[in-house]
Amino acid sequence: MPPASKRVDPHVLREGMGVLSVAVRAEPRIFTLSVLGSALYAAMTVATAQVLGWATQEVVLPAFESGHTTAGALAGASLAIFAVALLKAIGVASRRYYAGVMQYRLQAGYRRAVTRQYLRLPLAWHHRHPTGQLLSNANADVEAVWAPIAPLPMAVGVVFMLLIAAVSILLTDVVVAGVGFLVFPAIALINVVYQRKLAPVATRAQQLRAEVSEVAHESFEGGLVVKTLGREEAETERFTERAEALRDANIAVGRIRGLFDPVLEALPNLGVLAVLLIGSVRLDSGAMTAGDLVNVAYLFTLLSWPIRALGWVLGEVPRSVVGWERVRAVLDATGSLPYGDGAPAEAGKAAKLEVKEVRFSYEAAESGSGEGTTPHAPGNATGRRVLHDVSFAASPGRTIAVVGPTGSGKSTLTSLLVRLVDPADGSVLLDGADLRDVRRGGVAETASLVPQQTFLFDDTVRGNVTLGLDVPDERVWEALRLAQAEGFVAALTEGLDTRVGERGATLSGGQRQRLALARALVRRPRLLVLDDATSSVDPQVEARILQNLRDAQTGEAGGATVVVVAYRKATIALADEVVYLEHGRVTGRGAHADLLERSEGYRNLVNAYEQADAEKAEQEDAGQSKQAGAERETVEGGEGALA
Repeated sequence: MPPASKRVDPHVLREGMGVLSVAVRAEPRIFTLSVLGSALYAAMTVATAQVLGWATQEVVLPAFESGHTTAGALAGASLAIFAVALLKAIGVASRRYYAGVMQYRLQAGYRRAVTRQYLRLPLAWHHRHPTGQLLSNANADVEAVWAPIAPLPMAVGVVFMLLIAAVSILLTDVVVAGVGFLVFPAIALINVVYQRKLAPVATRAQQLRAEVSEVAHESFEGGLVVKTLGREEAETERFTERAEALRDANIAVGRIRGLFDPVLEALPNLGVLAVLLIGSVRLDSGAMTAGDLVNVAYLFTLLSWPIRALGWVLGEVPRSVVGWERVRAVLDATGSLPYGDGAPAEAGKAAKLEVKEVRFSYEAAESGSGEGTTPHAPGNATGRRVLHDVSFAASPGRTIAVVGPTGSGKSTLTSLLVRLVDPADGSVLLDGADLRDVRRGGVAETASLVPQQTFLFDDTVRGNVTLGLDVPDERVWEALRLAQAEGFVAALTEGLDTRVGERGATLSGGQRQRLALARALVRRPRLLVLDDATSSVDPQVEARILQNLRDAQTGEAGGATVVVVAYRKATIALADEVVYLEHGRVTGRGAHADLLERSEGYRNLVNAYEQADAEKAEQEDAGQSKQAGAERETVEGGEGALA
């Protein structure tokens, strides 16, 4: 979609009417009820003028001429006015209630539709679209699409009112009607000019709302980076630039509305003055009665406000069209993963994993969607190839360690194993079934992934582990024990009911990783994929976690086949087999000791990792010793001062 600032569509009104027709087809019954309420209001508005004209001619003027009136005449006039006012109030209430129901139901329905589409679309699509833009699509854009719904029944009622009023005024006096009707084409012409002036400016403002949301989301997500690198001023300036652009765009919208609104407000009043002027002349000549003049003048007075509803609808149409295009871009997006009707194998048994000649490519991210790369569509041979004919197998209950240098395709491989994306060629099989043939949700019931980046919700420990899964606390504690998280959770103030803060802010990195691992284990997966999921955990704790997983393979839960992306030698040594990736290819397979002898690349990489860990441990020990020495000197100095 081209930038909104460059988009000036001369057919915005036609497109807007198409959007409104979608709303009418979606909620025909509620729309009909709201229009009926508006029609009742319109009819009673005209009836009010008729009743006032009748009361003036038949009750008020005779009372002035004779000097007295009867209680029956006053009661009749009052009753007629009250009845018309009551029906008019019922029409207003019905119109507003059903219009509001229609608007909010459409907004809720399309928010759900956009969200469901987000869940259906593959990870590749999400990589091409910033999170801030997706939030704007589901919120601000959906609201903008259905903004004209609230005044729409009123506008339809106005059309009905104008027809009734036109007939009534023409039957009263043709000359006065001709003068008054000059107002309507003037209002229509000004509305057309208004809509054309407002369209590009409103479109620009709608686009900037999404951009402000994107910048704000990035700044909040990267808050730790911003603060540690002292980039607060730069981020503030970046946000200020977009926010001020949005401010200027909204001011431009307000300036146009401020220019046209008084004109639209004044025209009907000018029409009333013209009607009174010509009507007075006609009254003096005897061509019309005082009651007729009151009827016509009051009718034009009442019409001046409802006619504005047409302007409200037209004023919201540009934003509605822009929002519709952005929402439809999501709803019409392709690339969702196809599913079969196969069911996962019987629970309680570790899965057999087979990876056969898998190839996978990345393509550059779309313009304006951020940096980095995104998974290429399956079957498309273009793009940067990451995996080349990768093949290996894991027997049920075995532990496979995937090792390789940075950029060798390890994380991409883990995404394929749980079907976040599909390979361009080749296949991934669980118990002999291609993942593409498994029904929707079947892979999630069988396999669990613990990714590199741990995400915790602002919820309790229990809520973060279960994520809505209905399991007893005993099972939660079992998962925490396997993940070596039982101890620190039990020490928390409220145990499982302790809230961990946004993204687990109250926990350390290692604790967050262990909770994420427990989240996967509580589901008792048959295939467990760990993508460097214990990088923030002490090597001793990591070894105990893997040992717990091996012990659980013969336990009551049936265990799982484990694929772990690892770099520590102690962790790799616990695996039954190692798959060594280099430049997206499997260049070595076998036991850890065998690969150390046969593969120079593997040996150099693992030894480099071990050396880095050793240096890190020495630095931590040195830091602790230095801190202890400083504390000792402080204590000794204090004792000397006391002496």
